[in-house]
Amino acid sequence: MQIDTIGETGSTNADLAARLASGDVLAEGYWLVADRQTAGRGRQGRQWFDTPGNFMGSTVVELRVSDPPAMLLSMVAALALLETVLQRLPDPLRVRLKWPNDVLLDGAKFCGILLERVKGHAVIGMGVNLVSAPSIDGRDTRSLSALGPAPQRDAFACELAAAFAKEVARWRSHGGGDLRTRWQAAAHPLGTVLSVHDEHGAVVSGQFAGLAEDGALILRLDDGSQRVIHAGDVTEEKA
Repeated sequence: MQIDTIGETGSTNADLAARLASGDVLAEGYWLVADRQTAGRGRQGRQWFDTPGNFMGSTVVELRVSDPPAMLLSMVAALALLETVLQRLPDPLRVRLKWPNDVLLDGAKFCGILLERVKGHAVIGMGVNLVSAPSIDGRDTRSLSALGPAPQRDAFACELAAAFAKEVARWRSHGGGDLRTRWQAAAHPLGTVLSVHDEHGAVVSGQFAGLAEDGALILRLDDGSQRVIHAGDVTEEKA
């Protein structure tokens, strides 16, 4: 495991993607962590807001022919974040997962995960609100500091890197079925009514019916049919 830090950059994901594209050899276990990002990105092209003391970093995974679906690596990252955060929370029920790759604290967003594919590798970026959370119109945000002393960024980085390496190894050895089962146990229960703004801008509502082999969301619609959704924003409907 190697963690390099940089004072300021546009995006750690973009940095690693550029290095891979230019032929650099980046071994699994390598992380690039920034004190500040000026062009951090989230899913669907959203801006990721940084704050000094928060965690902003990226790593790489070599994609092998024998590996489970690469899209599941977003869930690998979410489970690694979950494991790292749970060590610091007195009540584990305050944190849970939301499809496709969110980790929620008291129902609010406090981290982001971005997965990109570059020349036979997956570049996985993560941002975690350790000391403060940005104010974003229409979205609830939280930071770990709201529950107690904020973890020191470098210590958090080491713990997250170790947890991620463990989850990648388990993804390869146990396959996607084990990963989906463990992810689902920490997410919305089966039967939860969800509304999804899909990649085409349409809103689809139905009951959560599990995950497809590639990690796609399965909804059971009112007519009994199932809809498989590969990308979108999820809202859990209140009972």
